[in-house]
Amino acid sequence: MLTIPVYNPDGAKVGEESIDPADFGGSVNKQLLHDVVLMHLAARRVGTVNTRGRADVAGSGKKLFRQKGTGNARAGSKRTNKRKGGGMAFARRNRDYRYSLPKKAVRTAIRMAILSKFQDNQVLVLDGLSLDKPQTKVVAKALKAIRRPDITEAESAEVVGETKAQAARRTLDGRSILLGLPAADPVVYRSARNIEGVTVAPVAEFNTYDVLKQRYLVLTREALAALVERVKSQPARRAVEA
Repeated sequence: MLTIPVYNPDGAKVGEESIDPADFGGSVNKQLLHDVVLMHLAARRVGTVNTRGRADVAGSGKKLFRQKGTGNARAGSKRTNKRKGGGMAFARRNRDYRYSLPKKAVRTAIRMAILSKFQDNQVLVLDGLSLDKPQTKVVAKALKAIRRPDITEAESAEVVGETKAQAARRTLDGRSILLGLPAADPVVYRSARNIEGVTVAPVAEFNTYDVLKQRYLVLTREALAALVERVKSQPARRAVEA
């Protein structure tokens, strides 16, 4: 079992949550993560480049002059890429770089990405984050108060003569963070969207690229329960039985 620290908005550790690695596949396949990340990156490519080929430029397609007897090098259409004003050879066109991998492989990769965060101690649970209206300072204060979950107990102990800068490096402030919510919450989203490095998304919208891109994964208690429920409801890919 893996344990996840639970903090309140004041930065105090108030408990722990236990996670069974088997619910998230039990192991991490780096090659599968690599393949799925490339798929997400390809889908984000714009692909709006466009250059004019021979068929797109103005000019007649008639042969400029006869093949022999003129003393000149043989020439065809004036729209060839060899001449000024001609079209580009192998002109680039608008295209969609998107492609898809099997759904079971993508679902398995999401599990592995989250499991890798659990194994690397880069996940924490934030308890008691409730906002009636958008308040960026509340979320920012919580991230400044919470110590990084990958810091060991010995390292997180108070150091004599520790400066404010050294103490700040031990917190989540200024780190890349994926803040997971149980469902879409406009109030929390508007409260955290202006904080540098913070991305907000409900757990139902998690994908492999977003989970791995952010250094830390911060979940509310409800979001953790929703995440576990999600992975249990979607069976992981299994080997085909002979």
